[in-house]
Order: sequence, then C-alpha cells, then structure tokens
Amino acid sequence: MADYNEPLMESTNSLPQQERVVLVGHSMGGINISLAMEKFPHKIAVAVFVSASMPGPDLNLVAVTQQDLTLATYLVRPVPLFDESVLLTNTTLLKEKYGSVHRVYVVCDKDRVLKEEQFQRWLIKNNPPDEVQMIHDAGHMVMFSKPRELCSCLVMISQKYH
Repeated sequence: MADYNEPLMESTNSLPQQERVVLVGHSMGGINISLAMEKFPHKIAVAVFVSASMPGPDLNLVAVTQQDLTLATYLVRPVPLFDESVLLTNTTLLKEKYGSVHRVYVVCDKDRVLKEEQFQRWLIKNNPPDEVQMIHDAGHMVMFSKPRELCSCLVMISQKYH
C-alpha cells in the first residue's frame, strides 16, 4: 500500500500552488484518496468515491474492517489483498483538512462487492458526502459495465466543483 500511495502523494504534492484536481477513488482506492485529502486539502477541488470505501473524521473504517476481519477468520480462510499493516493503520482524518474537501459518492446499484443497500448506503449515512450520484445497472467494475455513464457522471461532477 505504501508503494501504491506514493505516486498519488508525489503527483498531488508537485501540483502548482493554485492548481486543484478532481480525485477519483474506486473500491479500496477510497482510502488512498482520503489520505491525499488529509495531506493536501487545498489542492483537491472534489473527491469522488466510486463504489468505494469512504472513511472520515467520524467514521473509522479501521474498526469496521477489524470486526469484519475477525468474523471472516471464523467463516473462511482470509486471503490478504492489501498490506494490512498499512490499511489498518489508524490515520486520523480531520474535519479541518479531509473535511474541508468536497466529496461526492457514486453508488453503483448492481454492485455485489460493496452491496448498494448495505455497505454503500451505510457509508453515506455515517459519513454524509456533499452529493450522491447513482449509476443504474452498474456493477462494482462500473468502468466496464457502464463506462459512458461513469464518464458523464465524472465530467458533470468536475464541472460543478472545479
């Protein structure tokens, strides 16, 4: 994860002083853009969470992930997809930094990984973004199932917040 975060952090850090970007995180990439929001809030116009994890100042996904991990160890043998030492590190997201960046959550209603009626809605309820967009009939890999709709959605969000 540290290697995975490095290009995002370096490119965001290297932006000219007055330049602001639109960050898009998909799935676990929501954690990565959250870390960038905390570190560089003045360089981000809006963060878009596309069917993604969305931690926040009042929502600690580490605790949720720990509970899920404990349950999973009882049910199946877990296969780590990420470096858990980095993923589960308590990173404090502050309202003054992370919270100062506009956030949009894009719900994919046919997502069977982050089930729309369960996890995505729970994230939105417990860490409300500025706006919620819905892409109908889109699975978790929305960039494959509904690429045009995703592109249109991202362009609209960019025009509104940038």
